[in-house]
Amino acid sequence: MILAAFLFVYRVLWLLLTPLVLIYLWHRARRDADYSKHLGERFGRYPALPQNPIWFHAVSLGEVRSAVPLARDLLAAGETVVFTHFTPAGRREAHKVFADEIAAGRVASVWVPLDMAWVFKRFFRACQPKLGLTMEIEIWPAMVMAARSQAVPLFMCNAQYPTKSIARDSTKLRIRQRIMGQVAGAFVKSQLQADRFAAVGVPNIHITGELRFDQPIPPALLSAAQAFSHTIASRPVVTIASAVEGEDQTYFAAMKAILAQAPDTLFIYVPRAPERFDTVAEMLREARFTVKQRSAVFDETLTATAETMADFDGVQVLLGDSMGEMYFYLALADKVVAGGGFLTSGAHNIIEPLALEKPVVTGPYTHTIENPFVEAEAAGVAVSVADSTALAQVLSGPDWTTSEDITAFMEANAGASARTVEAIKAALSR
Repeated sequence: MILAAFLFVYRVLWLLLTPLVLIYLWHRARRDADYSKHLGERFGRYPALPQNPIWFHAVSLGEVRSAVPLARDLLAAGETVVFTHFTPAGRREAHKVFADEIAAGRVASVWVPLDMAWVFKRFFRACQPKLGLTMEIEIWPAMVMAARSQAVPLFMCNAQYPTKSIARDSTKLRIRQRIMGQVAGAFVKSQLQADRFAAVGVPNIHITGELRFDQPIPPALLSAAQAFSHTIASRPVVTIASAVEGEDQTYFAAMKAILAQAPDTLFIYVPRAPERFDTVAEMLREARFTVKQRSAVFDETLTATAETMADFDGVQVLLGDSMGEMYFYLALADKVVAGGGFLTSGAHNIIEPLALEKPVVTGPYTHTIENPFVEAEAAGVAVSVADSTALAQVLSGPDWTTSEDITAFMEANAGASARTVEAIKAALSR
């Protein structure tokens, strides 16, 4: 009764507020024009899509990257794939990674429909998915209920239920948990996560592990980093990856403290949002750092010329003002900071630096990456710190792990993609 009442109100609100959603997309398009392109897809009007695919709902860049190894394994098993996204970064990543498969008609990458049942029904008619995977913990009420009504089995995939989310969702009417109970099942990261989802009524749970441990590493980015590393071989390098608006001053304070003790340190500073590139460059200069931007130093192949490298020895910060090149920035580092951890919104991915055997540190807010951070911290390969002073101390101090420990941790957690494929096959056979 409670869920039915909520869904009725939710449908009415969407009808009333759809103009505001379109205004939001127009506003975002002022910074990223892709938000306003292919607008018909937001209302379920699509070009020809692969039929009977495995459907991945991968909202943004992080979800797409975690889905890549699983999508590749499913394609190798003869399936077709349709991705739906909300952000341009996610859509662009899918188009880049699966360009050949998209050209061959085996993969499609489109906008997710606005969260209204009639729009999702259009999407289902357009491709008739045999099974849906909503990545991480993306729970959209109309999407879940429309999939259920159209007999499309929808599974949460690579799912975790962070402590903070449980506390928020377990109060009052528990609407989000009631909606979770309507999915067909879940492929989750650990036994702890399985227990949490089972406790709120999610059916058909399979422990498959964390897909990000199986992410492919682009060899071209590693080669480019190796070529450039000779230029900075004598300098300690710290990469601050996916820095989020609101925590820059924390990083700047730590950077100044480190430079006071080790003035030859090079910081590679990579903002998470591309619209912040120019703003962060100006902030760094106002903070009296000597800065060069990746776009001014390297060409499109990440090759630096003698002219662009002039005076680079005096550079304190290389600003990573590019998308899709994170492994290049990480490969250059001796130590890595995972951004987001100094804000209550929570830290971002620590697996990418660990995949390159880089010690990783983040701030105190790790609930968003509870798995694998809890396991990584227990293994001694990742640490969290409380503030800029502690961050400077740990970055300027001795390594807290070894490459052998990191490799062992990564190997112990690999294989989630293969386990998820088997669980999908089992679900389809039922």
